[in-house]
Amino acid sequence: MSGIIVIGSQWGDEGKGKAVDVFSAKADYVVRYQGGSNAGHTLNFNGQKKILHLIPSGIFHSNTTCLITSGVVLDIETLVSEIKAIKESHPLNLSAKFLISDSATVLLSYHKVLDQAREKALNGIKIGTTGKGIGPAYEDRASRKALLFSDLFTDRDTLKANLENNINEKKFLIENLYKENPISLEETLNQTLLLREELKPYRCSDTSAIIYNALKENKKVLFEGAQGSLLDLLHGTYPYVTSSNTLAGAALVGSGIGPGFIQKVIAITKSYTTRVGEGPFPTECSEQEGKVLQKKGEEWGATTGRIRRCGWLDIPALKYAVRINGITHLALMKLDVLSDLKEIPVCTAYKINGKITPDYPVHSPQLTISKPVYKNLPGWQEDISHIRKFEHLPSAAQNYINAIQKEIGVPVEIVSVGPSREETIWRHQLF
Repeated sequence: MSGIIVIGSQWGDEGKGKAVDVFSAKADYVVRYQGGSNAGHTLNFNGQKKILHLIPSGIFHSNTTCLITSGVVLDIETLVSEIKAIKESHPLNLSAKFLISDSATVLLSYHKVLDQAREKALNGIKIGTTGKGIGPAYEDRASRKALLFSDLFTDRDTLKANLENNINEKKFLIENLYKENPISLEETLNQTLLLREELKPYRCSDTSAIIYNALKENKKVLFEGAQGSLLDLLHGTYPYVTSSNTLAGAALVGSGIGPGFIQKVIAITKSYTTRVGEGPFPTECSEQEGKVLQKKGEEWGATTGRIRRCGWLDIPALKYAVRINGITHLALMKLDVLSDLKEIPVCTAYKINGKITPDYPVHSPQLTISKPVYKNLPGWQEDISHIRKFEHLPSAAQNYINAIQKEIGVPVEIVSVGPSREETIWRHQLF
């Protein structure tokens, strides 16, 4: 079988956009299976930077068909904007290479208003939501009153009735509990009617069947995850998590296929660690060191523009990600950002209440009091962005990669030495 799952192994922002874009050159299908417009995947090619939030990162490869499955919450306003931007800059026949599941959950403006109102109303520490309405949209799905993508294409009266049924509870909360501006059913309906015309060419009644048939025919299928493993709703640093399951298993559930089709699980891992928003972060480095990594790594969110908190590589957290995802291979991103450092600290264990443990604490309060135990590795003082073979890297860079492999027991197959497609070292073939 030729199914490969690509997931983030940290708190998101690991470089999945570049990785999937590079991998897609060899893929027949790229499948987005969870999350929503809270994900920002950045691609660099031909001297251009592209940021995608919903459309899979393989869209700029002519040989690749991109699918959005039922596990995604679909911000149709953002999606239409992305489609228009792609059409303006690239002469692509999107309707022939981009499909959206009729079973995907629709996210509308009132989901965003509710999300932002809740965060605003929190006392003390915020959760750090992007305010994109992801949580409220998933709540609708769980409570069995969501508007599905297929519902957009019913007649006007039916669509209005569905919207009214969906909007009433949120309208009460927004206006009476959170004291925000009223929501207009008519405005929401009219906007939805306009947007659905733009989206009609991309409807697909059953993306699961397309993926199943492709895998049966030994087509190469990439499953593109959003956010990172440590933000998983069930296994992340709760409550500082996203509203979906971000683990490899979510690719199966969100896409509607069985585990027997999966050949590899590739974890995208930054050579250091970053986190956006609130929540525990044991290896967060000093303000001065953080600013160096932020500037060199361009560490600000593609979705929110927020500065990312920066820290050193966390081996216990990475081992945890390997365990809960069944990771088989690693793609190590942004190795070039570490160039010019004399020493590179790597967290190999934690000290918790005076005791040293190599294990990752699964609960946020315990992680908050964890102190990292570092091992310092020699750095390298040269530009590596032009290097395309592992053996041509400086010995200290090779040793850094080998040390990671030894610690986690998973091979590093791909190394990114710069932001563009070409700045990539392949140690073995993907498929």
